[in-house]
Amino acid sequence: MGLLTGILTLPLAPLRTTLWAAEQLQAAAEAQYYDPAPVRQALVDLERALLEGRVDEDEYDRREDELLDRLDEITARRRALRP
Repeated sequence: MGLLTGILTLPLAPLRTTLWAAEQLQAAAEAQYYDPAPVRQALVDLERALLEGRVDEDEYDRREDELLDRLDEITARRRALRP
């Protein structure tokens, strides 16, 4: 960036900083949302709850389907982003 361009766009610096921060926040949120580890842990916890009798078979099946769908979504997203 040249000196003249830097001087002329100086009033936009707060906007650029805000946009950069928003992009960083979005990237961090997406990384957390598409992390398969918490979903896998939730599956383990759900199975433990079933074995301990804290959830019944119907509840287990419903929640397991939701978690497996979530893992499928994460896997599809990771494949789409692979070069």
